Amino acid sequence: MKEPSITVIGSINMDLVTTSERIPEQGETIMGESFFYNPGGKGANQAVACARLGAQVNMLGCVGDDPFGQILIDNLSKEKVNIDNVEPVTDEHTGVATILIKDNDNRIIVTPGANYSITPSYLQQYLDVIDESDVVLLQLEIPLNTIEYVIGYCSEKGIPVILNPAPAQRLSAFVLEHCTYLTPNETEKLEISDDIDTYKEKMIVTLGEKGVEYCSEDNLKTVTGYRVTPVDTTGAGDTFNGALAVQLAKGTHLKEAITFANAAAALSIQKRGAQQGMPTMREVIEFLEGAPSS
Repeated sequence: MKEPSITVIGSINMDLVTTSERIPEQGETIMGESFFYNPGGKGANQAVACARLGAQVNMLGCVGDDPFGQILIDNLSKEKVNIDNVEPVTDEHTGVATILIKDNDNRIIVTPGANYSITPSYLQQYLDVIDESDVVLLQLEIPLNTIEYVIGYCSEKGIPVILNPAPAQRLSAFVLEHCTYLTPNETEKLEISDDIDTYKEKMIVTLGEKGVEYCSEDNLKTVTGYRVTPVDTTGAGDTFNGALAVQLAKGTHLKEAITFANAAAALSIQKRGAQQGMPTMREVIEFLEGAPSS
């Protein structure tokens, strides 16, 4: 059986993380405790999640022509993500997320940079890649007109699209009508539209440790979560979306696909780092064989 083919269209960022005893006030300078940087961006994170689970993954995205861009491309390649179509943009910096952490409280500023060069005209070069996809996976860290273009194209071609509406913003009726699935969390669900009930059959709503809510045959159903001790919840949503995409690309029934994705997300939060904590297929299968649900 061939590996599922997934195209991820989205952001590639470098996360710049500073920890301190407290967050500085306006105009104040304080001393930090530690600094580190990690590959990130919801697009790149979800691509790595898919690849770790055995999918053939094509990444469509942009980085700056700078050292961060090369590091991020090399990292995706190391994770066995196809980076042939990731373009360096000479007049933009690589996207960065500046993260300040005090205890478990964080404040984040995302500066898109080259991610906003992912335009419809950029994607028109790679329609053959999209055409070969079993599933296309999107997030909202790239321009909305690009999201609409991809969803419209895939709808015409009959290619399933999973849209992870994060960071949350209002979505057009066109996007809501033409994407196959939306995967908001409880907060994002309320922000993307005032008319969610119309699209409830498309909604797969993540509820953290409480599991996932979805609709089947007009009935609201819940797939329960797993009892685990979290170490770092960063990247759990990206792991869930990547795992869900892999299973749906294989033709797995929706309930079983959600159960699998739940397990992958539960595993991911037991390790530090977004991409570093993402599990392999073998790890998820072993977890499913022995894990109690909540």
